Amino acid sequence: MDDFSFSIFPNENFLDLRLYQYGWEQCAPLHSFGPFVRNHYLFHYVISGRGHLDSADQDGVDHEYELQAGQGFMICPGQVNTYRAYEKDPWKYVWLEFDGLRAAEFVDSAGLGMSQPIYVPQSSAQGDAVRNTMLYIADHSDASALHLVGHLCIFMDGLIQSSSTRKELRGGQLRDFYIQEAITFMEQNYYRELTVEEMADVCKLNRSYFSKIFKDNMGCPPQEFLIRLRLSKAADLMKNTNNSIGDIAALCGYPNQLHFSRAFKKRYSFSPREWRLQHQIQTKKR
Repeated sequence: MDDFSFSIFPNENFLDLRLYQYGWEQCAPLHSFGPFVRNHYLFHYVISGRGHLDSADQDGVDHEYELQAGQGFMICPGQVNTYRAYEKDPWKYVWLEFDGLRAAEFVDSAGLGMSQPIYVPQSSAQGDAVRNTMLYIADHSDASALHLVGHLCIFMDGLIQSSSTRKELRGGQLRDFYIQEAITFMEQNYYRELTVEEMADVCKLNRSYFSKIFKDNMGCPPQEFLIRLRLSKAADLMKNTNNSIGDIAALCGYPNQLHFSRAFKKRYSFSPREWRLQHQIQTKKR
């Protein structure tokens, strides 16, 4: 009987929310992973057994957590972490690694982050629903990319709705309108030099207030969101076209290819050429 399942998501076309890898594992006693730093969000749900998480908060201070069946833990990009199974009752967990332009916003809505990595559902039934959606994704690696991303959205909604640390929704319809206006402006102009002042002017807001509400709603400053958008567009072009990396960099707002390569490697942990080669190999194998 298998005690491990692991799959890599092959598609880069989804910008708001994207899968990277997923699976489940029945760990051996004292099995550990780390210390390690992830480039994307990684969520584990404990199906059975117990385990231990050691993770650093945004200030670099280490914290220790004990987890049991029915709980979960979120690892954020750039967060140093180590986790291990108990010796007498090792855990079995299912995991999803994901990211995207709105991933930080969704994770924050669930009340999770570097300072609060532990997920506790408001009820066992809600926790079971989150677990079942994760297992569905892990057990359907042959499904279409659109099908899996649809279930990733269901998972994220379930995580937010069920989390005992969930943030209360704010009645900010006008604020949401401003944010959507700014995002639409970025999507239409990401290929050229943009300033925060321009984005704020589109929304008819002053710069400081615009920056604050954007970060509050999206989980990152507008400049960082623009970088993520540009790099996501670049990854899509590298996958679906034969354009040179220099041309793609210029098309995505990076006239200096060296600056583009540095930003891309910081985001994806591979140089553009390495990423393109690896992705093409995975596409051919599929």
